Amino acid sequence: MFPKEFRYSPKNIKDLLTEMKDTSELMVDLAYTAMIYDDEDIAQEVLNLEDKMDTLDYHIKMAAMLSTRRVDEAEGLLGVLQVAACSENIANAAGDIAKIVLMNMGIPMELKVALREAEETVVRATIAEESVMAGRTLGDLELDLETGMWVIAIRRNEDWIYDPDKETRLRQGDVLIARGHDEGVPLFFEMATTRKFIPKEIEHDKILKDLEHAVDIIVDMKNMSELSVGLAYSAILFDNEDIAYEVSALESEMDSMKYELQHWVLETAKHVEDVNILRGILHLASASEAISDAAYEIADTVLRDIELHPIITLAVRNSEEVITRLQVEKCSPIVGKTFYELKLETETGLHVMAIKRDDRWVYAPKGNTVIQAGDMLIARGSRIGEGALIEMCECKLDQ
Repeated sequence: MFPKEFRYSPKNIKDLLTEMKDTSELMVDLAYTAMIYDDEDIAQEVLNLEDKMDTLDYHIKMAAMLSTRRVDEAEGLLGVLQVAACSENIANAAGDIAKIVLMNMGIPMELKVALREAEETVVRATIAEESVMAGRTLGDLELDLETGMWVIAIRRNEDWIYDPDKETRLRQGDVLIARGHDEGVPLFFEMATTRKFIPKEIEHDKILKDLEHAVDIIVDMKNMSELSVGLAYSAILFDNEDIAYEVSALESEMDSMKYELQHWVLETAKHVEDVNILRGILHLASASEAISDAAYEIADTVLRDIELHPIITLAVRNSEEVITRLQVEKCSPIVGKTFYELKLETETGLHVMAIKRDDRWVYAPKGNTVIQAGDMLIARGSRIGEGALIEMCECKLDQ
């Protein structure tokens, strides 16, 4: 196979960086979808997108080199290139996850089911003829507000539509790939298929000793790697060292979890005849840790006080998934309520990654976390969801 030949054409650095961020995050979602549903077509699309990332990486490096004449200009773009390189590393990790499917590595069914119930998950659903989605645009449906789920890709016959916008009209037979909070999965699935969502039940594999423990580690690693990426982009968007240090702490914790999982695999390998059923678990753990490492490298631009070029902020802000922060006023109707009561994820489609409360931070808040006056919420999700969160938090006129 001959290496791909790149041809230079003038491109905007900000647009390239935004596209690299969006594409790498889409690849991670599709890679997990491919693995959960054993879908080789989706896995192959991830590898196709990996080729696209290589092209984007070439263009952003060329654009950066051609846009500088002085040392200070070159130094100003160091942070841009570091973030771009991290997006490329995240894309490579997504490619590694996709290869679990293409290379038929062993992944226990227990793990696939558990990943569907992770903090943020992916779901696949086919639009039925009677579905309210058929014939309507995504803008009309506002699925992120109605279900808390966000359509990231559509398979129509043999074609794929990535990052569909509000003008995209859905058709009967479209296969939707959506991401969001696990509470929104039943709502989304029933809306698309007109059938009730029934979680898959499995018989536990007694061959693998302490499999539940390994599954818990893998799910935690997935959740933490995604949290790390979101916090890393928050750190550079708001130039916040506290958040950057938390990304560093998460990266260290991910290392420990990977070592613990490796030990479990080595111990378990003594009791199984075919060790191939363990390969996928190791491969997935390494990919999750690679995503966390890339997130740390993004946050490192803040910790090492590398000049944050305005292009980085603009690129992050202009991406498909926005990151926002919101101060909760004393008069806000959400004060005193828990996340479980508010159902923020399903009502707004936004995922709250962190809360700043006085001089301390609460990361990955749980359902029983009570929102207090003065809390600063850091959340990520769609632009429509951002507006819904602002509306939910704002003080009422009669107050």
